[in-house]
Amino acid sequence: MKRIFFTLAFASVLLSCKTASTSTNDSKSVTDIVKVAINLNDVKEDKVLVTITSPKIRMDEVTYSIPKIVPGTYSVDDYGKYIEDFKAFDSKGNILPVTKTDDNTWNIKNAKTLVKITYLVNDTFDTEKGGGFGKNDIFSPAGTNIDAGKNFMLNMHGFVGYFQDKKDLPYTVSIAHPETLWGATSMTDQDASTTNDVFTTPRYAELVENPIMYAKPDYTTFTVDGMEILIGVYSPTGKVTAESITPEMKTMMTAQKTFLGKINATKKYSVLLYLSSMTPTDAKGFGALEHPTATTVVLPEMMPKEELVKSMKDVVSHEFFHIVTPLTIHSKEIHYFDYNTPKMSEHLWMYEGVTEYFANLFQINQGLITEEDFYTRMAEKIEHANAMNDTMPFTTMSANVLTEPYKAQYLNVYEKGALIGMCLDIIIREKSNGERGILDLMQKLSNEYGASKPFNDTELFAKITSFTYPEVGAFLTTYVSGATPIPYETYLAKVGVTKSIEKVPGNVFLKGQSPYITVNQQTKEIIVIPNMELNVFYTNLGLKGGDVLVSINEKPYSLDNIYDMITESQNWKENDSITVKIKRDAKEQIIKGKVQFPYEEKEGLKSTDATKVALKEAWLKS
Repeated sequence: MKRIFFTLAFASVLLSCKTASTSTNDSKSVTDIVKVAINLNDVKEDKVLVTITSPKIRMDEVTYSIPKIVPGTYSVDDYGKYIEDFKAFDSKGNILPVTKTDDNTWNIKNAKTLVKITYLVNDTFDTEKGGGFGKNDIFSPAGTNIDAGKNFMLNMHGFVGYFQDKKDLPYTVSIAHPETLWGATSMTDQDASTTNDVFTTPRYAELVENPIMYAKPDYTTFTVDGMEILIGVYSPTGKVTAESITPEMKTMMTAQKTFLGKINATKKYSVLLYLSSMTPTDAKGFGALEHPTATTVVLPEMMPKEELVKSMKDVVSHEFFHIVTPLTIHSKEIHYFDYNTPKMSEHLWMYEGVTEYFANLFQINQGLITEEDFYTRMAEKIEHANAMNDTMPFTTMSANVLTEPYKAQYLNVYEKGALIGMCLDIIIREKSNGERGILDLMQKLSNEYGASKPFNDTELFAKITSFTYPEVGAFLTTYVSGATPIPYETYLAKVGVTKSIEKVPGNVFLKGQSPYITVNQQTKEIIVIPNMELNVFYTNLGLKGGDVLVSINEKPYSLDNIYDMITESQNWKENDSITVKIKRDAKEQIIKGKVQFPYEEKEGLKSTDATKVALKEAWLKS
C-alpha cells in the first residue's frame, strides 16, 4: 500500500496500494458453491441487501466472517462494522440463532440446516473524516460507495465474506443493477442481461481481488502487447472522461510493458477511476489500490487535468508493477493470507520498495523523464528516508507493521525500500559489468516461484544470493535485516553519481508541510494565514495575513479551483508581472508587482565521474 501525503490545509492526499494472494482450487460439487446475490436496485437508507446461499455445512456451528484486514493495506479496517441486520435461515424460512463474536464474525448455530444468510451493507465513503494516515478511516480505494442510481464502488471484501474453512470454495456472484449503470471490472459477465451480471471465481481470494465499479458507461479499451486494458471513469459532473486521459495512460502502460518484457503475462488489466466531489459524505482518501488485474484509483474531481494525469501516471505505474511482486513473487504469509488474524511477511522492502523503484526506473529507462528528474526523485527519497528511523531493521518493521512502533515507520517502504532496490540494482550491475540488474533478478525469482509457489520468508535472502553475488547477500543482511544505515553515497559513486547542493525556488504557497494559505469552508474564500512569518512572495507584494485572495492575473480563485491556482503558480517565473486582487478589511483592492520566489538550498544528485558513464548508462538505460 502506498501512502504519500500532500498537505495544503484544505486537503490530505493519500496514495496507496495493496497486495494479493493466489492459490489453486479443485472442482467442487454444486452443494459446495457459495452463491451471492447483491441488489443494487433496492437501496434503502444508503444500504444494499446481500443474500448468501450457503454451501452444505456439516458442523453444528459455523462462523461467517467479513475481513478485518485485506492483504497489503497494512491496517486493521474491520469491514464487519459496516454490516447490519445479519440473519441466518433454514430451508423453511426459520431464523437460526446467531451470535456476533467480534466486529467481523458471526457464529451460526444449527448450521447443518443453514440455507441462506442476509444482511445489509453500509458504504465506507460516507464515514470518512479525512485528515490522513492513522485517522481510523478506511482508505477510499479500499473502501465502498453506495450512491443509488449513480455509482457503486464494490470492493468485494466490503460486501462478501467467507464461511469457516470454506475460503477455497467457488463463488458465484449475481448483481442486480439499474439498466443505466454498467460494471467496469476485469471479470467476465456471464449474463447477457442489461440489468443483471453474473461473475464466478474459483475461490474467495480471487473474488476480493476483482473490484467492480458501477456507473454511467464511460470507458475505453486498448491492447498493449497482448494485454487488454480497460480505463473506466466515474466523474460526478462529467468534467473528466475516460477518453480524455487514455492517451497518457496508453503511453505509460506501453512503456511499462516494454520495460518488464517477458516477466509479465497478464491478459487483462482494468483501471477504475473514481473522482470525488469532496462533499462531506464523499471519499477523502486519495490514491490507489492494486489487484492482480486491476487498480482502483480515487482522486478529487476538482484537480486540473494536468495534475490529475500526473497523479494517475505516478500511482498507476506503481500499482501496475505489483504484477511482479507480490502478485507473482510472494511469501506464504501472503499466499495463505488470513483476513482476520493475519501474519505479516518480512519482505515489504521487495513488495513495496522494489515496486516503487521500478515505477521510477522505468520512466528514465523508457525516456519518459530525464536523467536529472530521476536523480531528483532518488535524492528526495534519501532525504525522506533519513528523516525516519534509519536503524530499525527493515525485516523487523515489516513483520510487525500492524503494531507500534513499527506501524509509524511504514511509509519508509516507499523511501528506503525503493533505495534498497536501487542499491541492489547498482551492485548487480557492477558485478556483472552492466549486463544484468535487479529486473534480471526478479525474472529469476519469478521463474523459481511464480504465482502458485510461495517462498519461506527466512529463505529468500539465500535464494537471492544464489541468483546473484555474495555482495548482494552481504548488503541484505547488513542493511535490510540489520540495523546499519545505508551509505547511499558509496553505492551511487559506483555509477559516478555524487551529492550536489543547489539553490532552488520554493513553493510560494507551502513551506515543507506548512501552508501559507487556508480556506474558509463556509465562504470558500482562500485566505493568507494570519500571524505567520510570510515569505518574500507575500512581503514583496505587500500581502498580509488575513488577506483574501480573490483573483490572480484576473482569474478568480476559491476552494472550488484552488488546485488550478497552485498548478498555475508552478508555471510562474522569477520577475514575472503579477496582478492580485485581494479583500482586506472587507474592501477589495488591486496589487500589481513582480513574482519573487523564496529560494532554499537543496541537496541533490549529479553525474560527475566520466569514467563510470558506461556503467551508469547500463544502470539507467539497459
